[in-house]
Amino acid sequence: MKNNRTPEIAAAAPDSPAAERTIMAGFGGQGIMLAGKIAVRAGMFLGRRITYIPSYGAEVRGGTAHCHVTVSRFEIASPIIARPDFCLVMNSPSLAKFAGRVREGGILLINSSLVDEPSGRSDLTEVRIPANRIAEDRGTIKAANMALLGAFIRHSKLITLEAVRQILEEAIPPRHRNLLEINLAALGDGYEQA
Repeated sequence: MKNNRTPEIAAAAPDSPAAERTIMAGFGGQGIMLAGKIAVRAGMFLGRRITYIPSYGAEVRGGTAHCHVTVSRFEIASPIIARPDFCLVMNSPSLAKFAGRVREGGILLINSSLVDEPSGRSDLTEVRIPANRIAEDRGTIKAANMALLGAFIRHSKLITLEAVRQILEEAIPPRHRNLLEINLAALGDGYEQA
């Protein structure tokens, strides 16, 4: 059942940044683009300004994929993210490619189910979440993206868990309603473990 609520502009916490710039990366097929789209829709639902730029490698499924997501309380000057505040990485190639780009003091969220190696960065917060294990425990590996998204939401000041849950309930098509509870559970597990 779709909720037709009109989005209300949510007041940001007093310590909220003006914007949060995030790069999400993984192999094609790991759902990283979907995670980015859900974060963007949650930001819109909360009345934030947003940009979203997807980037695919040579092959979509199995190749590299990443997206740039900016959520802001104000107008966004550029959608390109050179120094992200957050970086979500689903696999080792993504860690190698993007860990060095995260700004000093930023947050690097890592799928520890697939990434053993350290980031080599001591000037940021590294959060390791066993996203694949969480998803498998909930019934399908396809929910690993939701586990890592939940960890991201735990650290975000501009997107809320409630907004993401609302968007998931509206975004999952009727033919996949059986996956809604799994995705919501994996999202909550990732949030709690972050």
